[in-house]
Amino acid sequence: MTLPFYIIDVFAEKKYAGNQLAVFLEAGNLSSEEMQKIAKEINFAESTFITKLDFENNKAEIKIFTPAHEMKFAGHPIIGTSWVLMHKIFQNAPEAITLQVPIGEIPIHKTEDLIWLKAAQPEFLEAFDKEGFLSFSNLKSDDFYVQYPIQEVTTGSAFVIVPLKNTEVLKALVLDKDKMNDWLIKNCKTNHRALYFYVWEDSKIISRMLCVEHNQLVEDAATGSASTCLQAFLLKYHSAKIETINQQGDYINRPSQIYFKGALTEDNFAIQIGGKSQFIAKGDWEV
Repeated sequence: MTLPFYIIDVFAEKKYAGNQLAVFLEAGNLSSEEMQKIAKEINFAESTFITKLDFENNKAEIKIFTPAHEMKFAGHPIIGTSWVLMHKIFQNAPEAITLQVPIGEIPIHKTEDLIWLKAAQPEFLEAFDKEGFLSFSNLKSDDFYVQYPIQEVTTGSAFVIVPLKNTEVLKALVLDKDKMNDWLIKNCKTNHRALYFYVWEDSKIISRMLCVEHNQLVEDAATGSASTCLQAFLLKYHSAKIETINQQGDYINRPSQIYFKGALTEDNFAIQIGGKSQFIAKGDWEV
């Protein structure tokens, strides 16, 4: 049995930047265990598996896996899979499609060369003091942007949002993997545990996402799900309307740009993230 697959760079302004993604078609007969093995073998931050296609309505069901586990929601896999569907699979290059993921339907649309997703309503979980971070990082008390809290937020996958005061602090960040992981296990309310550090500087955002997978400290090049959480956080604490670019991956030589367009009206969060994708390769995978 062979599966056609595509490799895409997501949230990338040019090739060999952004976050890599493998998109597998015709995966409806695979078990979750088989998908997990394939995702581990290719070893990108995430891989997606298209399990069902509805050509008449431009809809698809997908499953998302990191090398370690399945994700209920993840931004760069959804954006990249949508690019493949819009440009390579669905007829007539539709301007809007719908993806079904474990948290529900995700509306997708494109404007010129940007593909946008609309995120689910956020949940704001526990807020933390900075003392815990001092125990597992090189951060000092005055390195945090204290006007906003440190808080866990989820729109399907949860991230602890950590505001820092400037890019010098962000660039110099060092974490103790074991102590960090102990803190995450003790404090996070969901099984998806990760930190999203950011700086708002000169009207743009610079960010870093770090987590522990397979007992290794991992930094992600571009994290769409974290970006939806950050956008919700900024809509709540910074401004009821946001239109900017989140730059991630600069410190691991995979520069990424995640476009933000959001608004908060009463209690409704309209959270949109967008990005460009670059086609890299296609092939067949022997199962």
